[in-house]
Amino acid sequence: MLPLLLVALGAAGALLLAGAVSAWWWCAAGPLLALTALGAGDLAQRRDAVRRNYPLLGRVPFLPEALRPRGRRYLFGRDADGQPYGRSVRALVYERAEGVEAEEPFGTERDVYEDGHEFLEPSLRPVEVPDEPPVVRVGGPDCAQPYDMALLNVSAMSFGALSPNAVLALNRGAALGGFAHDTGEGGLSDHHLRGGGDLVWEIGTGYFGCRTPEGDFEAREFADKAALPEVKCVSLKLSQGARPGAGGVLPGAKVNAEIARERGVPKGVTVVSPPDHRVFSTPRELVRFIARMRELAGGKPTGFKLCVGSRREFLAVCKAMLAEGVTPDFVVVDGSEGGTGAAPPEFAAGVGMPLTEGLITVHNALVGSGLRDRVRIGASGRVATGSDIVKRLLQGADYTNAARAMMFALGCVQARRCHTDTCPTGVATQDPRRVRALDVADKSERVRRYQRATVLSASRIMAAMGVRDPGELTPHLLLRRVGPTTVSSYAELYEWLAPGELLAGPPPSWASDWGAADPDSF
Repeated sequence: MLPLLLVALGAAGALLLAGAVSAWWWCAAGPLLALTALGAGDLAQRRDAVRRNYPLLGRVPFLPEALRPRGRRYLFGRDADGQPYGRSVRALVYERAEGVEAEEPFGTERDVYEDGHEFLEPSLRPVEVPDEPPVVRVGGPDCAQPYDMALLNVSAMSFGALSPNAVLALNRGAALGGFAHDTGEGGLSDHHLRGGGDLVWEIGTGYFGCRTPEGDFEAREFADKAALPEVKCVSLKLSQGARPGAGGVLPGAKVNAEIARERGVPKGVTVVSPPDHRVFSTPRELVRFIARMRELAGGKPTGFKLCVGSRREFLAVCKAMLAEGVTPDFVVVDGSEGGTGAAPPEFAAGVGMPLTEGLITVHNALVGSGLRDRVRIGASGRVATGSDIVKRLLQGADYTNAARAMMFALGCVQARRCHTDTCPTGVATQDPRRVRALDVADKSERVRRYQRATVLSASRIMAAMGVRDPGELTPHLLLRRVGPTTVSSYAELYEWLAPGELLAGPPPSWASDWGAADPDSF
């Protein structure tokens, strides 16, 4: 109580002096009155016993706790430190977005002898960097309108999670740079369509944008929107990395009238998508629905996204593909290290496979089932640099998607306030005042420059490795330190199946899962 009494006495004295001596004393009286009111509020509230017993003084321990993560993130940590992205990665994205040639003077800060350090194998016979970046043709034998996918694209982020200006800037950046923009599961909004960029329209368990009033899939609306020329691919979201097995969440603070209209949900109410789909319940029904989506979309590339959990379940999907004679045109593998605007901490840290294991699992399952040549694989989860792209291609991907790195290109400062509607940069908020600060023309150019420079970096790395085409990359070219004197390649660290090996006779390490996989049950 003593600090509050002293502040209150000081405020009273300053008020008397302001009235009797000089108006300048109001400069002292104002802050002291504010502190007095704050202390009175501490006394009156009932939620925090420390602040009630020690008004004003009880707030002191919380100040460094609130400032600690920001200080570590922006002021005190090494450039290579920090999660989910350290300062060095953020700086790299910012420089490329601004059109500045990113350089690192005086050598790396990383400990290259630390266990887990990974590096790529250069060649004594490097090749020339291609004039144009490589693209990947997405579209299997049942696809009537194949699409050429860039090596790096905008990963799934919904309108609602992102502001209208952020969505529009990403889409215009994609149009300027010739790469794809995944809409996320929040529906196909006007902000996605105005920029002219190529879209991957994602459908989640809430079927936003093609939803009946009861929450079911509405085929006619889906077909009408999938026919739009901006929509190049359609994707069914099974799960996402940050919260696999749980539906997406859009906090009610972000659900304004426009978002409510786009999604067909009540305004101001938190939107929680169902954890599972209504349109299928077995692997066989899943692949049949993929075929139906592709038919409704006029033969455009159709696939699904997942964070891998059970290897047996994905093998059951592969068996269903073989049984039905139906394959998706692509599968996007999302790692458990992926981000989202709102996820329970336990999900974000401990549910689902990280991208490396998930990617290798899906690649091997498709190779072993004899289906890999029909299905392209995208990789999503903490992809930000050229070396990230090359590593994911080595691990089995055909192309990559990035979400948070694209947010950095928009100006995100990793404030980690995405779920509060108070994003300071106007990226992850629906607050009109904050959104207005994000200039679409400027940020779309930043997105274009970042994507182009990062893909060029990947092309340069591959050229230094003696690789002319991404298809020439093999697991032998990525190495990891596994001990003080031991380095192993990914070819040695992981098992890699031969084409059709699961059909001919699965190896012992896969035999149990392959035998238990059932195309009629997950």
